[in-house]
Amino acid sequence: MTKILIVEDEPNMRMGLMDNLEFEGYKVDLATDGEDGLNKIRSGSYNLILLDVMLPKISGFDVCKNVRKDGIQTPIILLTAKGEEIDKVLGLELGADDYITKPFSLRELLARIKAILRRGENSIQSEMQTEIKIGKLKIDFKNYRAFTDDIPVQMSHKEFEILHHFWKKRGSAVSREELLSEIWGYDETPTTRTVDNFIMKLRNRIEKDPNHPHILITVHGIGYKLIV
Repeated sequence: MTKILIVEDEPNMRMGLMDNLEFEGYKVDLATDGEDGLNKIRSGSYNLILLDVMLPKISGFDVCKNVRKDGIQTPIILLTAKGEEIDKVLGLELGADDYITKPFSLRELLARIKAILRRGENSIQSEMQTEIKIGKLKIDFKNYRAFTDDIPVQMSHKEFEILHHFWKKRGSAVSREELLSEIWGYDETPTTRTVDNFIMKLRNRIEKDPNHPHILITVHGIGYKLIV
């Protein structure tokens, strides 16, 4: 059964989300502050995390940052009352997979949850090779593992998804808009600057000289292309 952790300090929101997700057939675990949420993420096994940004003890941003630093790649949807673009960009760059602003409709939240879970399943099922080599990086998309010279590399869930999308489209130009649509997959998208920042991170991982890329190259006026 799909297991979801809700990290939310507001009682009515927390219990309302739990009731509706359990009605949809999900198994739900709860945390009431950032510290409790981080401990449960580190000790438990979840398919998805709903993480409020404004939390007691540790903020949702810091929880997300620490989770990704620990190498935990469980998909995260941030829940917040803030709507400013800079907050969305920060959350996504810290490794969150989606971002929904309160107040939101239950229907929209469920659609986003299902989309993220479905993308994760499709990503695993579509990649049959156990390990592939992309530049300096040896990567196992099925198990979300990456290595450079047999040393484990910590990558965010979003980095795996972006690189996997390039791998599936290798040799073809991929636009920033396509990445925003296919990877983030909702109307209220981050900016193309966020995409460029992720490209820079990936180049640092795979290129011998990230300032003069030969593997993940720029296609001027369009986007990027993976050459392998």
